Amino acid sequence: MERDLRVDTDQLGRFSRALTESLTSLAAARRALEQARADQLGTAELDAACDRFQDRWKHGADLLGARITAVHEGVSLSREGYDQLNRALADAFRTVGRHG
Repeated sequence: MERDLRVDTDQLGRFSRALTESLTSLAAARRALEQARADQLGTAELDAACDRFQDRWKHGADLLGARITAVHEGVSLSREGYDQLNRALADAFRTVGRHG
C-alpha cells in the first residue's frame, strides 16, 4: 500500500491566520469584560460574583491565549518547513532534469 504525504501549506496559512484572529477576539473580549465594573451591576452579592468571575475569566483567558500562541508558532514553523522542503525538492528536480 503506497502512501503519499501531502501538506496543503495554503491551508496551514489559513489556519495560522484563524489562530491570530482568535487571539485578537480573545483580547477584545477581555478588554470588554474589564470595562464592566462590578459596582455598577446591582446587589453586593451579584457584584462579588462578577468579581470572582472576572478573576477566573482572566486566568482562563491567559492560559488559552498562551496555548493558542504555542499552536500558532508550531503551525507557522511547520508551514515554513514544508515550504522550504518543497523549494528544495523543486530545485533538486530541476538539477536532475538539466543533467539527466
